[in-house]
Amino acid sequence: MKDSLQNIIYVGKSKNLKSRVGSYFINSKSHSPKVVKMVRNLKDFKYIVTDTEFEAFMLECRLIKEIKPIYNRLMKSTSSYTYIKINGDYSNIEASSQLIKDDGAFYFGPYTSKNTVERCLQGIKECFKIMCSGNYKKSSPCLNYSLGTCIGFCFDPLAKEEYKNILVEIVKLFNASDRTILHKMELKMNDAVEKFDFENAAKYRDYISAVNSLVNREKVLEFNEENKNIVLIEYLEEARFKFFLIKGNRILFSEEYSTSVYAMENLKVILRNNILKYFSIEDLNNLIKIGRDEIDEVQIIYTYLKSHQNNCKYIAVSDEWIKAENYKHIEEALNILVSTK
Repeated sequence: MKDSLQNIIYVGKSKNLKSRVGSYFINSKSHSPKVVKMVRNLKDFKYIVTDTEFEAFMLECRLIKEIKPIYNRLMKSTSSYTYIKINGDYSNIEASSQLIKDDGAFYFGPYTSKNTVERCLQGIKECFKIMCSGNYKKSSPCLNYSLGTCIGFCFDPLAKEEYKNILVEIVKLFNASDRTILHKMELKMNDAVEKFDFENAAKYRDYISAVNSLVNREKVLEFNEENKNIVLIEYLEEARFKFFLIKGNRILFSEEYSTSVYAMENLKVILRNNILKYFSIEDLNNLIKIGRDEIDEVQIIYTYLKSHQNNCKYIAVSDEWIKAENYKHIEEALNILVSTK
């Protein structure tokens, strides 16, 4: 969407463009002030047709980051992304706006919602009474200890050890190796329900939701790390499909193919050669690192691959498969990927 000076003020996507655009001009009383102001400044449109919904998602993300339209909020700035930081000696946990390499700390993220990170940490600290208002290195109790929200790790050696164990469990949670922290929070929520303390139960429910949201984001990053080379096929029609090669957060190659044009065996050879060509580029393995500048695209790729509503299939190509003696693995995967819809 453009204003009278041809400045791009909003980028969006839709399967039904007429319906989406029309929605901005009807039921205007229900629109937010931002939408009302945007429509008032709207003077022109430009649209781009993509072959697949996946391409529309990725294009929207790239355009918003490049253009930074005034009425797009998400994906526009990476400065607001947040990490969870736990000191290497398990002495402190906090939200951090940056990742400092080689400082010995555990970092989880980046996360696009600072508010969710803060709610997650608030919930964990409240549930396990580690809301110390003093300095844990001091030898006297803090104010929160007297209020019952701090276990006393600010002065008690045994409580310090308990605090360390809690942080170890948090690290395990975000490393997807142990969900004890979440189970304990759920027990507190259920206990509050049994006592008819619905206010606290609702509060714990919201805290658990925030923790789950961040844990799921860690799954996205873990999936990306384990599946660096993705082959995606999305069917357009019965005999036509779009072929994508994805590494990290980038689409390296995309092309439309038709099984009515190519013999199946010839088609598989073409696809295999493209896989070998693009996934064997040494420089790409070093260049593509996932940080907060790339997290939006990684989230789009993960969500799209895992959605059951899309007419697509994918395989992950191991770096080992690129070696000549292992080409058979690629061929076997393509047999499954291309031969069945």
